[in-house]
Amino acid sequence: MTGKDVIPIGVLFSHTGPYTKLSYEGYCGALAAIAAVNAQDLPFHLKPVVADPAGNIDRYAPLCDELIASGGVHHIVGCTTSWSRKEVIPVVEKRDALLWYPCVYEGFETSDRVVYTGACANQHLVPLIDYIVPRFGNRAILLGSNYIWGWENNRLAREKLKALGGEVLGERAVAIGDTDIDHLIREVEQKQPDFILNNLIGESSYTFLRAYAELGRRNSAFSTAVRPVLSSNFYEGELEHLGADAVGNYTVSCYFRSLPGEANKQFLKSVRGGGYAGSISALFTQSYSSVLMIAEGIRQAGCDDVQKVLEAVKTQSVTIPIGPVRVDPHTHHIPLPAHIGRARADGSFEIVSLADTMIEPDPFMSRTHLQDTVAQDQKSFLRLVK
Repeated sequence: MTGKDVIPIGVLFSHTGPYTKLSYEGYCGALAAIAAVNAQDLPFHLKPVVADPAGNIDRYAPLCDELIASGGVHHIVGCTTSWSRKEVIPVVEKRDALLWYPCVYEGFETSDRVVYTGACANQHLVPLIDYIVPRFGNRAILLGSNYIWGWENNRLAREKLKALGGEVLGERAVAIGDTDIDHLIREVEQKQPDFILNNLIGESSYTFLRAYAELGRRNSAFSTAVRPVLSSNFYEGELEHLGADAVGNYTVSCYFRSLPGEANKQFLKSVRGGGYAGSISALFTQSYSSVLMIAEGIRQAGCDDVQKVLEAVKTQSVTIPIGPVRVDPHTHHIPLPAHIGRARADGSFEIVSLADTMIEPDPFMSRTHLQDTVAQDQKSFLRLVK
């Protein structure tokens, strides 16, 4: 490259709809990282090309196609739900582009046109249940929004609890955005599980957590100190939104704003210094990290060609806010830590289990024995799903 070549980067997140709080953080993380990259002395300038599907699943594929065909985009950071990601994958595969997906998801997928910078199930759900069961018990009710995220996470939770000698007292799904959840509260009150696994998203999740907090105020047997709600996809921005109604519940994440250490302090300082005043969570951070990886790949490759950038990030580690990572050449996922957090009233998470190692991605759960946390050198095995 010579001079300041302008390289377009697609940013595909919904700014409106039933899960806006999450999507908007991903959008902000991508824009903040693009600004940070452009502040460096590099031979190229990244230009964001933004598309907003507005929470309409039917808009993701056409907008992705438009970003590539009309916007000249080769790299797209975006999508929040697995549903939207699966709508986009055929487009990037057909158009020879690369989707950088920053959101935690259920796994059981790999594509040579996707880089998964969010955690898969062995990096979130498995360590979360491993932490909770010895402390609270192994009888659970599983809740989920009615699409692949809820289906697959609840299926894995069922397998995990069975392996631990536990019991699923009920498994319920509701439509995305549905806030008519009184039946869920009644079932929890009747069956008295040791914990509730919450795979609801957006307003469905917020409504349930508010109602469960009210149940705990009426009956101390359902306080979060006795029967907590667990989530793999609950972030600081949502905690700030719910306030006291989420206090005491648990989540797992590769990143918390409250992480100790100089590296996180400098990351937060840099983001705030760039003018961003909103919430910073794992989705913001992994979207930010995706752009850093794209930029480093372009720097090493000398162009934004998909194959060359991908090869660069597979062979060389890139330092992102959680540390140096390299894209796994077989699965296109990255290693991530699994920190366990407990919600506090100040809108942050108390880190009750600070991970000291990265967990290698195992999206198809081929190396993850559910009785305990997988050893990193464990050989693959065949699992029968019942």
